[in-house]
Amino acid sequence: MEKKRGSFSGGIGFVLAAAGSAVGLGNLWRFPYLAAQYGGGIFILTYIVLALTFGFALLTTEIAIGRKTGLSPVMAYKKLSKKFSFVGILAVIVPVIIMPYYCVIGGWVTKYVAVYAEGLFNQGMVSTAAGEGFFGGFIGNPNAPLVFFLVFLMITVLVVMCGVEKGIERLSKFLMPILLVLTVGIAIYVMTLPNALDGVKYYLVPDFSKFSFSTIAAAASQLFYSMSLAMGIMITYGSYTKKEVSIVKSVNRIEIFDTSIAMLAGLMVIPAVYAFSGEAGLAANGPGLMFQALPGVFNQMPFGGIIGLLFFVLVFFAALTSSISIMEAIVSSIMDKFHLSRFKSGLIVIGICLLLGIPSSLGNGLWANIKVIGMDFLTFFDFLSNSVLMPIVAFFTCILVGWIVKTKTITDEVTLNGERFKRKGLYEVMVKYVAPVVLVMILVTGILSGFGIIKI
Repeated sequence: MEKKRGSFSGGIGFVLAAAGSAVGLGNLWRFPYLAAQYGGGIFILTYIVLALTFGFALLTTEIAIGRKTGLSPVMAYKKLSKKFSFVGILAVIVPVIIMPYYCVIGGWVTKYVAVYAEGLFNQGMVSTAAGEGFFGGFIGNPNAPLVFFLVFLMITVLVVMCGVEKGIERLSKFLMPILLVLTVGIAIYVMTLPNALDGVKYYLVPDFSKFSFSTIAAAASQLFYSMSLAMGIMITYGSYTKKEVSIVKSVNRIEIFDTSIAMLAGLMVIPAVYAFSGEAGLAANGPGLMFQALPGVFNQMPFGGIIGLLFFVLVFFAALTSSISIMEAIVSSIMDKFHLSRFKSGLIVIGICLLLGIPSSLGNGLWANIKVIGMDFLTFFDFLSNSVLMPIVAFFTCILVGWIVKTKTITDEVTLNGERFKRKGLYEVMVKYVAPVVLVMILVTGILSGFGIIKI
């Protein structure tokens, strides 16, 4: 049993760690392809509005709950209300489901880093990565995806085992500035390509004729990924935050950092693909935009091998900081609930990751014929966590804070040091009235879409 709970050294350490959690595959992989599918500029506008209202309310709530209770999710909800202790359990189940398949996708990114690194010494490797069947051949391979899944998992485990300040905070302070510099550099380079500015216009200028309910549903769903909401992560990180740290400033910085990286990710991806294949190329690739379309774009660029390597190194960094935060949420909960050491808790999480990660890794290869409600393992786990459990956790969190313990519980924690909470009125309206309705919409549309009843 650990006698003293770990903590971040200060506000900057917390913000960089939390931003590292928020900035991940959701920003660099998911955000660009959703923006491409749902009208570019109108999706961006919808997302920003939701981030400043819906996302702000949930992010503030989770960080404040963590700091007020000083506990991980499974115990934090119980401390606020014993009747809502089930929400803490669900909040821990979410990262338990996400962690294994997230490491599988992290393994895919690791593979691309390796391929592009080899390409600097062997030109054939770069063109192979850009080949039409490369990605499908890799994830369908009986062994390769499993090997890279294990490599990515072990890197994550090593950082988490080092603890909060020595492991998570130290790595985040190192990686997040590098990630920002790489993102800006590649985005600037991409915008110099011929016809890329037409892609920038598509990405940034709203076309209101493309606005629909699907745009709202997709943008709202993306917030969970982008801001690490309803996963217990922000509650866990909030519990490591010292009382003198400003929650208001921290939330603002996390929002700005997270949204900026997502926007820059789109500026890296969308103008590059648009320059070579137009709007039709954006719409056609969907989730494969990063792994299938972009390597082909890099292959046509001058110094494409180097640009491709830098890009996938960037994605690797982002995926790693997020996988660390997901694992930390689970480890912290096990430590709090069962009073085990960090090392023993880490071993349990490794076992869970292997149990669920191996099927996710092999779901497009050896076990491709095995389906769960018509989905491969990775798709099913993603559906269960993102479309079902996360909206449920967020909904009951809003009900707990808005109607049971009251919003004053959170606003008092936010203003603990005499700090002004300028968006207090907005916060209370969002948590009590708007967010629960939006979350029910996300839950219903997500389930109906998952079963193929509707298409969003």
